[in-house]
Amino acid sequence: MAEPLLHAQDLVRRYAMRQGLFARPAEVRAVDGVSLTLHRGRTLGLVGESGCGKSTTGRMVLGLELPDSGGVAFANERMPPPGTPEWRRLRARMAMVYQDPVGALDRRLSIGAQVAEPLEIHGIGTRADRTGRVEALLRDVGLRPDHAGRYPHELSGGQRQRAVLARALATGPDLLVCDEPISALDVSIQAQVMNLLAEVQSRTGIAMLFISHDLRAVRQMSHRVAVMYLGRVVEEGEPDAVLQDPAHPYAQALVSAIPHPGRRGGRIVLRGDPPNPAARPSGCAFHPRCAAALARCAQEAPALKRRASDGRLVACHVAHGDAAPGTGVATAPIPAQTREAA
Repeated sequence: MAEPLLHAQDLVRRYAMRQGLFARPAEVRAVDGVSLTLHRGRTLGLVGESGCGKSTTGRMVLGLELPDSGGVAFANERMPPPGTPEWRRLRARMAMVYQDPVGALDRRLSIGAQVAEPLEIHGIGTRADRTGRVEALLRDVGLRPDHAGRYPHELSGGQRQRAVLARALATGPDLLVCDEPISALDVSIQAQVMNLLAEVQSRTGIAMLFISHDLRAVRQMSHRVAVMYLGRVVEEGEPDAVLQDPAHPYAQALVSAIPHPGRRGGRIVLRGDPPNPAARPSGCAFHPRCAAALARCAQEAPALKRRASDGRLVACHVAHGDAAPGTGVATAPIPAQTREAA
């Protein structure tokens, strides 16, 4: 296989959180040893509940935040420090689609001016060239050229997200990080935006990191899926394997929460509350809520390693056969069409 476009190795991001006026700051590990690999023309879906570190991982991948340890390589080159000329040049090859198009767009500027802004920042083309490029970009995302003269409040939610995508594609990037790009949209508009992203990838060969809590959307968009819990990847593999027959108990609970009339048994209800990130449990962070937990789970954090039976990456002592699994609830496949590998 060709060299990966993006390789993130053991990313760690810590924040200091003060719990009281006179209390010492507590360390919160938002991301705790995440490794990801992404090839051109492929999409990696990153899923997990709110606060698991998905968005922080996306920002580190783009170099918008520096990891406390670990590193990111893009096109076989280590990510330069933010703000340097090398980093600015590299940013033309990477872009982000944000969750909230209202917040991502400046209400004081026209759509055309905002789509042209990346071209001006990176000195791409003349003014006449940029005008033509903006019109072409708007057409590519399903907007009309006359939308260039409108302002964000004059567009619908779906049109605003299309404008955000047009701006992200302005410099012809190789990597697109989509951070919950459909969560603020109506269901019918969500399908349109996902189809548009798939079409753009098919036409340009762009690589995508698709961050979402919507498992159906992740399955439809992704060639591989990684499930995060409390700052760590606990399972990674092909979408059908992970979302039809999840191996990690946390992934099983996520999949069981999707309503489906063909599911055998009921939903897996996790016991207890999510742990405080500033006071992580010992061993496996999921063990206090896991019905299949062993004594070893409370003492030793499982490594993310390849499972012998199917080659899937799983961080779970039980899934690797250290003991018989606990009584889980069988899950049914998610009824969504999976894209063929590029």
